[in-house]
Amino acid sequence: MSRVGAKRARVQGMKKDYLKIRLFLFSALAVLLILGALFSEQICPCDPYGQDLAKALQAPNPGHLMGTDAYGRDMLSRVIAGSKVSILSTLSLVAFIAVFGTAAGVFCGYVEGLPDSVLMRISDLCLAFPGLVFALAVAAILGGGVLNAAIALAAISWPKYARLARSRTLEMKGRSFIEAAFLSGDTDLQLMTRHILPNIAGPILVTAMLDIGTMMMELAGLSFLGLGAQPPTAEWGSMMSSGRSMLQTYPWVVLSPGLAVFATVAVFNLLGDTVRDYLDPGQ
Repeated sequence: MSRVGAKRARVQGMKKDYLKIRLFLFSALAVLLILGALFSEQICPCDPYGQDLAKALQAPNPGHLMGTDAYGRDMLSRVIAGSKVSILSTLSLVAFIAVFGTAAGVFCGYVEGLPDSVLMRISDLCLAFPGLVFALAVAAILGGGVLNAAIALAAISWPKYARLARSRTLEMKGRSFIEAAFLSGDTDLQLMTRHILPNIAGPILVTAMLDIGTMMMELAGLSFLGLGAQPPTAEWGSMMSSGRSMLQTYPWVVLSPGLAVFATVAVFNLLGDTVRDYLDPGQ
């Protein structure tokens, strides 16, 4: 190996090691956030729904690290309790749209014909409207609540996965190993699940990881507008909405859940970027 080739290989190795460190770091942070959401009830230092008007709107202090809201509820406890709704709802939403959209896309790309035309025209209809505006309309029709907000976002978000999976499936169908598997006796279902799906899983995974932050912001946005979680449920978007009139006088009421959204979205976005770079063959 020439000196230039050896130097290039050494640089590539250093990049790979750096990506592994980043992947471990952001994965650990994401796992901590998820564990914190799962065990939020045990972590909360105070009752997130316990009211004490004598302590209303206290600034951050040793007893209440993020202050209290207009009802004297501990903001730190409410932010921790809100993570269960905000994070777990977002992860469940992304998992559903990724699975449903990918299954629809693989089916359409493999079968083609009338099912492909019908499902792709439905996806065109969903993509024809601005995403958040369409979600607002669907959520308004269904009524308030986290579940209805998630359904509204799912209705507008699955087409991106369907189209990605469909294009990759159409590309894979012409590969020689697919033809060999067909000639060896594999059924259509086996071809889709054993040979096509594992080979298109990488781009789907990266898209899903990068979508977590977007879905969290949109879910919080619907709650902020009153079409998601309803008071007194501890949810970050709803908490920001209920305290928005106090931003200039009691900023911690809005900034506490806002910082939680910012930090969580940043962690999952950085994790998604790292996964994308790690799976990139050019790295």
